[in-house]
Amino acid sequence: MKSTPVKGTADYLPSQTLLRDYMQSVILDTYRAAGFERILTPAIEHMENLEKSEGGDNLNLMFKILKRGEKLSAALAAGGGESTLADLGLRYDLTLPLSRFYAANRAKLSSPFKCIQIDKSYRAERPQKGRMREFVQCDIDILGSESPLCELELIDTTAAALNRLAIGSFTIRINDRRLLKGCLAACGVAEDQMDTVCISLDKWDKIGAAGVRGELEQKQLDAAVVDRICTLLEGDRSLDSVESLCGDGEILQRTRKLIADVETLAAGSYQVRFDLLLVRGQGYYTGTVFEIESDQFKGSIGGGGRYDGLVGKFTGENVPAVGFSIGFERIFAILEQQNYQIPSRRRRVAVICNEEESVPAMQLADSLRKNGDEAGLYLRPKKLGKLLNRLEEQGFDGYLVYGEGEEPKMFRKD
Repeated sequence: MKSTPVKGTADYLPSQTLLRDYMQSVILDTYRAAGFERILTPAIEHMENLEKSEGGDNLNLMFKILKRGEKLSAALAAGGGESTLADLGLRYDLTLPLSRFYAANRAKLSSPFKCIQIDKSYRAERPQKGRMREFVQCDIDILGSESPLCELELIDTTAAALNRLAIGSFTIRINDRRLLKGCLAACGVAEDQMDTVCISLDKWDKIGAAGVRGELEQKQLDAAVVDRICTLLEGDRSLDSVESLCGDGEILQRTRKLIADVETLAAGSYQVRFDLLLVRGQGYYTGTVFEIESDQFKGSIGGGGRYDGLVGKFTGENVPAVGFSIGFERIFAILEQQNYQIPSRRRRVAVICNEEESVPAMQLADSLRKNGDEAGLYLRPKKLGKLLNRLEEQGFDGYLVYGEGEEPKMFRKD
């Protein structure tokens, strides 16, 4: 038997779990205070739904679940390929399950529906720092409204949660996929080549201009088109540059106003900038996209965008939708690196006693709890010092040995 967790997953010590619980409580409290409502959905989804979700590279990272019993035997006997052996899969994000949930329950939901999801997702990633196979996501979404107020509200609410967690300085990057496609069209990219070109551009930060140029050439784009794309992207990528290339359209003005409004609300607490190269990997995004980057952690710590076509795959009707997801695991890593101390938490005290003192010691622990402390009961071992060291490591603030005083002795003095 193996005592280590499966690669790409993790066990969490009590002190780590305390921090994770605190993070979730802050995020949930912030979201609920902004009028969002929490739902829960299963981790298991129909394979048909997952495969038709336009999830980009995530579709290659799905954990598939084999058919069971007679269905599996029949599939094996038929000699079909891998695709015939699995009928279920683990969700790779929370957006697809939300879309299915909304389609099934919209008659019971408010309109627009402002939703919270805090739950685990699963991807068959190559495990590395910041990338796990089992991870927590924290999403807020607004379904049923096309108003740009939705994007503004999501960004403001997400930023409020991050500021409460004190993760340090961060920047929110904003783009609209339609602006990028407009610029690519002006460079001569055909409509049927847009998606594959965008996939290459999404790698700009990782493989650089030369790498992107190489990919575009391999995709057999006309050399003049590749030159125009690279000239555009290696030069000024501001909104003014986009306007000079594509004209002063409604989408550009909407993006200008969103960025200006976010800057006003931020009031210097975080930075906002336009990024023409922000694509986001999922194919279901249709318009505005945004991403958060932190000075304390290389890479994205959150992102999202508008996905107006996904819910319609279930309903057959157009349902506008937009969402923002916080990278919970990456933020947890940042706070751990900073040795983050949970503010305003209850004092944790261990009450230590001999077995014959268990009833009065329990009464003492009860009195501490009534006064607002967390109090756990522990039998006194032969070597008290070893127990005290372990309690301190687990995040206890102090201890009280029954019969040796009425006030706890603290491990650390503030």
